[in-house]
Amino acid sequence: MSTPSQSRRIPAAFALITAATLALTACGSGGAAGTAGGAAPAGKSARIPTADVVSSVKKSPAAAGLLPADVRERGTLDVAASVGGTPPGALYLEDGRTIVGQDIDFADAVAKVLGLKLKREAASFEAILPALGSGKYDLGTGNFGVTDERRRTIDFVTYINDGQGFAVRKDSKLKKVTDFEQLCGLNVATGAGTTFEVTLEDNKHVCEEAGKKPYSVKTYAEQGAIWAALQQGRADAVMSTINGLRYAVKQQEGLKFLGEYHRLDVGFAFKKGTKLAPAFRAAVDQLIKDGTYDRILKKWGTQGSAIEKSQISPPEIKD
Repeated sequence: MSTPSQSRRIPAAFALITAATLALTACGSGGAAGTAGGAAPAGKSARIPTADVVSSVKKSPAAAGLLPADVRERGTLDVAASVGGTPPGALYLEDGRTIVGQDIDFADAVAKVLGLKLKREAASFEAILPALGSGKYDLGTGNFGVTDERRRTIDFVTYINDGQGFAVRKDSKLKKVTDFEQLCGLNVATGAGTTFEVTLEDNKHVCEEAGKKPYSVKTYAEQGAIWAALQQGRADAVMSTINGLRYAVKQQEGLKFLGEYHRLDVGFAFKKGTKLAPAFRAAVDQLIKDGTYDRILKKWGTQGSAIEKSQISPPEIKD
């Protein structure tokens, strides 16, 4: 498939998403959540669900009792949040300070079940997992897929099931990606430090084995840059989260979602060997039981990602 060399006109909905995302570069790696690099465009919040589905959550003595004694005494947890995507991922409202998103709601709801307060700090996606290992944060959020590779150094507590998919421009000849050989010769854009980047790099060999030109992996730290690359013809396809892709293509003209490629459990991320995991698992299960879980999924339109119960570092889903 040929790649247009000229720039394409970016539709208004895409411009809103891009402007909001690129405004976050000032707090990319560990900047405080309250120091966002500028406010989002006026009217942006109207597209983002802001219903309060968390404040009514009650503390569960049984779940809180599973916390380590020092955490119960301290009463707070340091959280690194990957911010700067599109719903249901975490992003700022137009005030430039308030972070919203599915991960944010789940983390806040779990904290209420456990009777804890969260000290949240915005951080770049690729920086969070290494920072957990160093002890800088107690946990990380950012739609982290549970893979066997990650489980070697990180513990997870699952709360949804999302996964990998592809999106392209509507003029693309691709209808559905079921094999990486279909990508040979194309430019594929994805997020830096993600499972998508790893998956793409690990499967480049299929093109060589088929005697075809390898696809090129283009990585970006900002979601806005990923979609700009696709809209402007510098990328032929985007690989990202299923839920994120579904939302993004609805907000931008001239794009289409190619469906699910591979499902993955998604979880809160912790340093390997954490003692927080049992309490977090119990808290997620409590949210499922009391109906808060369903309300969060409905708010973000991700009911297809529901799980029946939380797990601690389950094996990677193979399909």
